[in-house]
Amino acid sequence: MSYLIQNALIPTEQGYETVDVQIEADRIAAIGSELPINKGQPNTVIDAQNKLLLPGFVNAHTHSSEMWQRGLIPPLPLELWLTDLYDFALTPEQVYLSALGTAVETLLTGGTSVVDHLVPIPGREAETIAAAVRAYREVGIRAFLAPLIQDEPFAAGLPQRGTSGTAFKTDAPTTEAVLALVQDAIEQFHQPDDRISILVAPTGIQLCSDVLFEGCIELSDRHNLCRHAHLLETKVQKMLAQEKYGGSAVTHLKQLGYLGPRTSLAHCVWLNEADIEILATTQSTVVHNPLSNLRLGSGIAPLLKYRKAGVNVTFGCDGSASNDSQDLLEAIKIGSILHNLTDSDYNAWITPREAIEMASLGGARGLNAADQFGSLTVGKKADLALYDLTNFSLLPCTDPIGLLVLGRPAQAVHSVWVDGQQIVSAGQVTSIDVSQLKQEIFERSQWRAGYSSLTRVALEARYREIMGLSPISPDQQSS
Repeated sequence: MSYLIQNALIPTEQGYETVDVQIEADRIAAIGSELPINKGQPNTVIDAQNKLLLPGFVNAHTHSSEMWQRGLIPPLPLELWLTDLYDFALTPEQVYLSALGTAVETLLTGGTSVVDHLVPIPGREAETIAAAVRAYREVGIRAFLAPLIQDEPFAAGLPQRGTSGTAFKTDAPTTEAVLALVQDAIEQFHQPDDRISILVAPTGIQLCSDVLFEGCIELSDRHNLCRHAHLLETKVQKMLAQEKYGGSAVTHLKQLGYLGPRTSLAHCVWLNEADIEILATTQSTVVHNPLSNLRLGSGIAPLLKYRKAGVNVTFGCDGSASNDSQDLLEAIKIGSILHNLTDSDYNAWITPREAIEMASLGGARGLNAADQFGSLTVGKKADLALYDLTNFSLLPCTDPIGLLVLGRPAQAVHSVWVDGQQIVSAGQVTSIDVSQLKQEIFERSQWRAGYSSLTRVALEARYREIMGLSPISPDQQSS
């Protein structure tokens, strides 16, 4: 199948231009004025009058299975929020449905790729991965599945010094078992030509041994895989790194060999100038997750410093229990204008066009795929999004990209192509029955108010001691 997108508005260096775009197979075949219809094969002609065509965005960090807890967990810092999250039991079928939902929301806000730092169900890890893969294949989005792995218990994620609380005991799988799980996932599901890629993805320095990081490096090098991890999301993690390594977590990861052009790192809130320089010299990518960082009170990542140092930066939604949505346009907007507060020199602020490039080409760079997708370039993959500029949320007619980034676009995506296949048409996902998906999610969930895990209650006093917060009485316990 080939497509001829006629009269689309695309950005140019000086403004905008109206062009035709020819898609053949999975590639952009031509960009120009009044392109002829290819008579050698079936064509679908798309009228793109008054529509903006952009490269698809990358949702560069999320956890799809968190969808079932969105709106449920109260305002809490990450370390306490996690206790509520992990006390919530899921089934592989729920993982399948939430991956479908994550893909749909990503597509309908301009995303064509998703990096899913998937949290496996304990004891059913292989089933969890298979369920998510099945969902992403059915929808047709480009998926980078990053099974979240760790080989240290939850208690290891909190500093030990200066605390009087009892260590929180939980089990953790062996390093060998964790690496075997990833190896099996690679053998079964790593099929980039079929839009499914596996990433090695230790959760982060707080719950992973050096041996696990080294095993992931070996797997990454042997199979030419990208690497992913959380990095210094919270102040607690920075304190832990000092205790664990006697210095910088970034320096430690560099010494292990984990950083590099194939490595993307989520959050990166608590880094210093020397850390930033290391990320720049190793060509590692920072995935900015502004909404979860605000929701969890983790802090504001020094994004403008990253950009000034030459670090590649892109955007992620993070999981739906810490955002609580998969609206990429919202993440791009907040992730851009938030940093106007961090530098009084407005010349350093992120422009809408820069934000769009960060979300598309920046996301592709973080996946070592900038030569494959991320820009409107002949020969690249046809991963594209078409926005309806007559949509009320994109009126009046001013700067289309300014409206898209700085406004509040609602249902503005008209069409989406992934790998040359149109999977959104007239604002509707065509590859699956979204109405049925909504009904299934509705029927498998229930209204409830408030949630508090016993694990959080047990941990809260210790967390407050670590953070230098005053003790609370039992009747003040968070709920």
